Amino acid sequence: MITVSETHEHHHGGHEHGGHGHDEHGHDGHGHPSAAGAGPLADASVRRARVNDAPAVGLVQAVVFREAYSGRVPDEVVAQFEPDAFARSWRESLTAPPGGIHRLLVACAGDQVVGLCAIGPSQDPDAGGATGEVTVLGVHPDARRKGHGSRLLNAGADLLREAGADTVSLWLLAHDESTREFAAASGFAPDGAYRDRVVSPDGGTLREVRLSASLVDAEPGDPGPA
Repeated sequence: MITVSETHEHHHGGHEHGGHGHDEHGHDGHGHPSAAGAGPLADASVRRARVNDAPAVGLVQAVVFREAYSGRVPDEVVAQFEPDAFARSWRESLTAPPGGIHRLLVACAGDQVVGLCAIGPSQDPDAGGATGEVTVLGVHPDARRKGHGSRLLNAGADLLREAGADTVSLWLLAHDESTREFAAASGFAPDGAYRDRVVSPDGGTLREVRLSASLVDAEPGDPGPA
């Protein structure tokens, strides 16, 4: 069972476009994966990302971020969420991964990458050394409600637990009720922390809230219902 907890006052800024999730409500990669082409559930899997997954991961992330920010930030900001830009960044980090428990996982429907989950140590000022963070979680809209988000979150929690983490946190846009509901079903809960991230050249901000879950006494592979 994942259980979330953490306390934080509010911050301004934060790491770039991280911590946003789209649970079972979706994302994908390697072209435009569609629900119709996702294949049987038996073909669903989660694995460590490879360098050659970067284009697919970039596509999924671009679709997810455009969906999350559309109508809430200027159009020119949304236009910057380009698959190629995300792909370049992921290719660099996968080619020369940072030290520690930083990992990128992908959800697959058959051979198609349909989701991503990035984890690492929490960078929050109030976080202890045993606090991990889900920095990105997304599933392509066409592949949602098929369990991909739950499998990604479970796998990420298992890796953090194995690395010695006792708590995992996740930052979400305050208006993202669908992902908050998904996270709650997996054991996450608001811990009182929030921050206002600058998201536009004119200084406009969007509020993010932090959810946390305890990894203590959780059974491997069973972070909670999905």
